[in-house]
Amino acid sequence: MPVEMPAEMRAEMLSDTATDCLIDGMELNRMNRTALAIRHVAFEDLGIIEPLLTERGYTVRYLEAGVDAIDRATVTAADLLVVLGGPIGVYETDRYPFLAEEKDAIAARLKQDKPTLGICLGAQLMAEALGATVAPTGKVEIGYGELTLTEDGRASPLRHIAAIPVLHWHGDQFAIPEGASRLAETPGFPNQAFSLGPRILGLQFHLEADHRQIERWLIGHAHELTAHRLDIAAIRADAARHGPLLERAARTVIGEWLDPLSCG
Repeated sequence: MPVEMPAEMRAEMLSDTATDCLIDGMELNRMNRTALAIRHVAFEDLGIIEPLLTERGYTVRYLEAGVDAIDRATVTAADLLVVLGGPIGVYETDRYPFLAEEKDAIAARLKQDKPTLGICLGAQLMAEALGATVAPTGKVEIGYGELTLTEDGRASPLRHIAAIPVLHWHGDQFAIPEGASRLAETPGFPNQAFSLGPRILGLQFHLEADHRQIERWLIGHAHELTAHRLDIAAIRADAARHGPLLERAARTVIGEWLDPLSCG
């Protein structure tokens, strides 16, 4: 009967793989690779992820959802795709027709198992493209809070944010796609992250958000914050309190996920 490898050992092996891949790191940084980001609302951009990409030799390009064409050819051609968040639901294609084309393009890319990172709405779009359901929960999770990592989560790059409050901003929830690993949960939302192999990662929470830019979120989501009677001052204070440590940990998480992709 096979003996299961402890999560900590699997995590160490993953780290070693990334290190081996970067022995010729200077050469990797000179490579001209493309990172395509689908942006649904202006202030939910790549944030702290963008410098990590440029440091690794990626040329970053944004597609503005609902404005730019988002087609299979463009989306599948990029070396890396990041699908960002936004205040709409994946099921709202009648209200936002561009979502149909976007979902089709994302599905085509995932079928090719090309490196793809989804954040909040982006992760929900990926989950649906992989055959999982996405639905409103009738509640919201907005503000800073810690995750509970699963065993697979503790063996993944997410281990670097264990016990560090992350920024949540969602009300919908995805089911875990078939064959994917569930990585994290919170008391109200049991499905906070999933991975499908080493190239596909979906995060319900916001590691990309720059705490120095939190005021843009508080302005942009003013109606939602008011409707749910949320304490704006508390979110602002938590951003200042937790943001610097979270940023350092988030850079490590994303960097550790990105670096092995250079070997593929």
